[in-house]
Amino acid sequence: MTRRANDGDTPIGGRGAQGHGRGAEAARTLRSGLGRRGFVLATAGLAAGGTLVGGAGGALAAPGTSGSPGSPEDLAVVQPGGRHRGTYVPADAGSVTWGRLPNRTTRPVATVDSGSLVTLDTVSHEGLLEDQGRDPRGYFGGFGVRARDVLWDAIRIARETPHDGPGPHIITGPVAVRGAVPGSVLRVDVVDLRLRVPYGVVSNRHGRGALPGEYPEAWVGDPALSEYVNPGGEISVFARAEWDGRRLVGTLPGPVRNRFPLAPFLGVMGVARDTSEVVDSVPPTDAGGNIDIRRLGVGSTLYLPVRVDGGLFYTGDPHMAQGDGEVALTAMEGSLRATVRLTAVPPGGDAPRTAFTYPFAETPEHWIPIGLSDGEGTEGGLDAAMRTAVRHAMAFLTEELGMEGPVAYAYLSAAADFAVSQVVDRTTGIHGLIRKADFA
Repeated sequence: MTRRANDGDTPIGGRGAQGHGRGAEAARTLRSGLGRRGFVLATAGLAAGGTLVGGAGGALAAPGTSGSPGSPEDLAVVQPGGRHRGTYVPADAGSVTWGRLPNRTTRPVATVDSGSLVTLDTVSHEGLLEDQGRDPRGYFGGFGVRARDVLWDAIRIARETPHDGPGPHIITGPVAVRGAVPGSVLRVDVVDLRLRVPYGVVSNRHGRGALPGEYPEAWVGDPALSEYVNPGGEISVFARAEWDGRRLVGTLPGPVRNRFPLAPFLGVMGVARDTSEVVDSVPPTDAGGNIDIRRLGVGSTLYLPVRVDGGLFYTGDPHMAQGDGEVALTAMEGSLRATVRLTAVPPGGDAPRTAFTYPFAETPEHWIPIGLSDGEGTEGGLDAAMRTAVRHAMAFLTEELGMEGPVAYAYLSAAADFAVSQVVDRTTGIHGLIRKADFA
């Protein structure tokens, strides 16, 4: 079934459309007069001054921060349907897969024009997996969640969708974009992220995480910790989303009071790989996927190199909060409703040159070169990821901004940060953070 886009710039509920239109028009004006390199530098200056970036409206998390205030209303349960912007893709039997990503043989569930808004419902796998009983109503009910506050689509997926891929993630899509062809870039602007439920789960499983063999083995058989052991013998910690009077926060159980700001983002965003083989949802690749970069919240942009006609964009693995590294195995996983703008950028168009062969991201505050390891796991993998991230950072500074090589390398050492995206997805990740304000 193919869903055609409606007027992608007309929001249902009217949240923030005018601001986005003004920003887009300013960008077009700059681009036509300055060319790509000039446009990159000009937008850095405008972003630093706060005059070009914006327009998402109603965002739960500001990019480049640890979270934004939100409101108590953001804790309401968002069942399938209802308000959305642009083309709506529900998480139903016809538009989700479990454990595998789209490939070149996958048929799109929707086809949209370049520049269209698409709203996709995402469902977290946590609470649905086999080691948790594959019964979200029963699992979450054990933590006091009312049956009416469990997502209907989560219940149906657990009951009806085959878990026929090697990974754990529930993937929504893919969406084909007209004009996205091999050699082009799919630009993904994250316009809005809305919590669908006021709770999530953080898990650690045997043989996984940053310290496999140490945890959760150290806790096995300890009756004082039995409440954290799920039906399959793994560790799953239930987390609540709350309003603390100033902002949305996550809280974890136990005798030590704790709370941390929510900053939602999509752990999985990618385009189809040019293969007919099954694509595991766990390791990220040069086509995106499970890159788990927490900076990719509302207001961010991810550039993905297109491998097949239509691009075939997909998403999943929704996160409510994550620390760099994601060391236990998962973040605070919880279902989100995501609105993104999908734009095909032709060869030579307005995207960093690196993005035509490898993922690249940006927020209003930072350019984000990305590096992934060769898939050999946490031992040694971060070295490979770091080298790749630095190479992409160097290419960006020299090719896009025009810095001389020795100066670019010096700048990265003096002023840029390189953070561990995650160490738990077999292919590990490092991302750089280059401040736009430094070039304003």
